[in-house]
Amino acid sequence: MSSRVDVIERCAVSDSYEAEPINIDTSTAHSARVYDYWLGGSTNFAADRAAGDAVLAARPGLRYSVRANRAFLVRVVRWLAGEQGVDQFLDIGTGIPNENNVHEVAQAAAPGARVVYLDNDPIVLAHAHELLKTGPEGATDYVSADLKDTDRVLREAGRTLDLSRPTAILLLGVLHHIQDEDDPYGIVARLVDAVPAGSYLVVSHPASDLLPATQGEATKRYNQHVATGQRLRSREEVARFFDGLELVEPGLTQWHLWRPDPDEQVPADAITGHAGVARVP
Repeated sequence: MSSRVDVIERCAVSDSYEAEPINIDTSTAHSARVYDYWLGGSTNFAADRAAGDAVLAARPGLRYSVRANRAFLVRVVRWLAGEQGVDQFLDIGTGIPNENNVHEVAQAAAPGARVVYLDNDPIVLAHAHELLKTGPEGATDYVSADLKDTDRVLREAGRTLDLSRPTAILLLGVLHHIQDEDDPYGIVARLVDAVPAGSYLVVSHPASDLLPATQGEATKRYNQHVATGQRLRSREEVARFFDGLELVEPGLTQWHLWRPDPDEQVPADAITGHAGVARVP
C-alpha cells in the first residue's frame, strides 16, 4: 500500500494560492500532525501517533501542555482584539485547524479583523479552507511558506494585511523548530521590523529548563521520530526574542499562567513552557 496520498483542495474565498495536488508522505511523522494527535484531533496517521506516543511515554503531562498552549492563543487573541483594538493578525506556524482558530476568536471581538495564516506542512494546506471561512466584515488568507523565508512571508502577508498598521505577530509553538544555525532571533527581528509601533509580538516556546530530565528525553525521542526536529530553549533564551520590546503583564511566564481565565482549572504540578506578549514601541 502506498504511503503517499494526493489531496486537491480548492478554496473560493482566497486566491493567494492556486489549487494544485498536495503530496503528503504519511510514512514519516510531521510536527503539525503529531500536535493534532496530542490535541485529540483526527488529522494524523500511524507514524504520527507512534511518534506522539513515544514522546508521551517520556513526558506524560504533554497533552495538558499543548492544550494549555491552545488556550493561551485564545486568551491572547481575545485580549488583543478586544482590549487593545488590534484587528490584524499574522499567525505563523498555524497547524491543522482546530476549535477557536485565530480568525474566529478575533472576529468575535472585532468583526472586521483580518488574519493571515502561514504554515509549511502540506496537510495544513490541504485543510486551509477551514481557515478561510471569514466573517463578512473581515478577511482571512493562507500562505504556504517556510518561516525562514522571511521576505516571502512578509510579501505574501501584505496581500491581505496592511503592514503599515498595527499587527499582531503570533509565533506559538513554532520557533523551537528553527535551529540556531538558521538564526531564529534574526528571523523574529526582521518580522518585528516590518510592522509599526503599536504592533505586538506573541511567542510561546517549549522550555529546556523546566523538567529538564523528562523534557530532554522527550525531545530526544521527538527528534528521532519527527522530520522537523526541535531545539528547546531556556527562559533566558526565549526572553531574547523580546529584546527592545515592551513586555506586557505578567511578563515572560509559563503559558498556562498568562492571564488565565478565572474558571480555568490548572493542575498544581502543571508545567508548560515559556510565553510572553510584547508591544512594539
